[in-house]
Amino acid sequence: MKKVKVALMFIAVFFVINSCSKSDDEAIVDCFGDSILTELKHSADGTNPKIINYSIQYSGSNTVTSVKWTFGDGKTETINSSTGAVSHTYSAAGTFEVKADVTLKKDGGSCTVSPKKSVTVN
Repeated sequence: MKKVKVALMFIAVFFVINSCSKSDDEAIVDCFGDSILTELKHSADGTNPKIINYSIQYSGSNTVTSVKWTFGDGKTETINSSTGAVSHTYSAAGTFEVKADVTLKKDGGSCTVSPKKSVTVN
């Protein structure tokens, strides 16, 4: 009986851990309570693999006013557009944690959501 309880406990812990894991492109609720999907997109430039093109995909009903990018190499850039599209040149290869502080506007108020993504530069 004790072995069965231990096995059931192990299975329960396994499912809780896996069901609570989060991915980079997860559905989240923005600061206005709107259920959204904010996705960070990236692609390497065709001529130089150290140049990475970034943008966001926002599916909420509010207005994106700006995106402040933190590129993981100590540099930041703020873009005032709904896609937040920007290109960034890394000085060295590596894996970087990229964050986009997406500022949203609704009825005169504003708030920020901050999705993150790990990006490998060759």
